[in-house]
Amino acid sequence: MAKSAIEWTDHTWNPATGCTKISPGCRNCYAARMARRLGLGQVYDCGLPGQKPGLIPDPDWKHLEKHRVWYGGETVMAAIGQGYVLATPLQLAVMTARLATGRKIMPRIAWKAGEQRRLQAPPLDISPAALKLIRKAMTGVVNDRDGTAKKAALGWPGLQMAGKTGTSQVRANRAGRRGRAMEWKYRDHALFVAFAPADNPRYAVSVIIEHGGSGGKVAGPVARDIMKMLLIRDPARQVSQARMEKNTSPDITKTPDAHNREDL
Repeated sequence: MAKSAIEWTDHTWNPATGCTKISPGCRNCYAARMARRLGLGQVYDCGLPGQKPGLIPDPDWKHLEKHRVWYGGETVMAAIGQGYVLATPLQLAVMTARLATGRKIMPRIAWKAGEQRRLQAPPLDISPAALKLIRKAMTGVVNDRDGTAKKAALGWPGLQMAGKTGTSQVRANRAGRRGRAMEWKYRDHALFVAFAPADNPRYAVSVIIEHGGSGGKVAGPVARDIMKMLLIRDPARQVSQARMEKNTSPDITKTPDAHNREDL
């Protein structure tokens, strides 16, 4: 898998170096600003009711809401989605679309009458080199031999999906129990985000399986099935049939690894 390291400082981000400096007193938290730039912590005017804004914490938020100081380690925790961070499936899909394209993609349920459908989203203020590194790593997650989501690979020789696995902890697991050893209601949620084709993105997907456990083993195959159906039925026909040389009509009702796993 492609691997990278990030250096968090007050005002800069260098993806080519290790995490060597964190400023606990930073009021202009880079991690929070980047998360919001990618679409987290907000609702969208897209015709979808009942949205929740989620939460991207920063030092000012903790001071106002918790009346406590922000510690440097909380920046690292927030950067990987732990701690106080809350996100919705829609926000995760938007984040993935923005990482895939480098543009400020906005979600839509329907187009307004007379609205131009091919509006070009403005570019994000993110280093192209950093985005390239992230896309390469996400491609490796699904397609490399040691990838954490290799079960989510499309199985088409000419076409790859890129993705990232994740879990959302329901409660503290002080006893060290995992999987079926825990009551179902206390098991971790399984998360997976993806975009495809990896080299020319057309679609972004986010999947959350409540109490599913493993993102790569449970949520990943579900995302794979969704993505296959999207690519096969692509109305723009921009995904060449030649890139789908086999398994072009998957029966998603016959993929037990996605829905009937022992660790559920």
